[in-house]
Amino acid sequence: MITIDLSEVPALAPHVQPGSHEPVVLTRGGQAVAAVFPVSEEDIEDLLLSANAQFQTILERSQRRFELEGGMTSAEVRRKLGLPGRGFPASNE
Repeated sequence: MITIDLSEVPALAPHVQPGSHEPVVLTRGGQAVAAVFPVSEEDIEDLLLSANAQFQTILERSQRRFELEGGMTSAEVRRKLGLPGRGFPASNE
């Protein structure tokens, strides 16, 4: 990821103010080349992961494996690891 301080792009600054909810499309010769979307600090990690090809490959492989082999519910995982249930002490089943 490349981070550019908004002060380095004065022409863009008026269009990306706090509270703005509208994307800004950047063009070169009339052709769209990039877009700037409003984002919160909480959204940064999701944004970076969604754009990471290696992470997406891992997700796709995991989904295929789940479809072939099945999986466990969170309750089954907690029971297998001896962890307490949601808000309840561990049971002795």
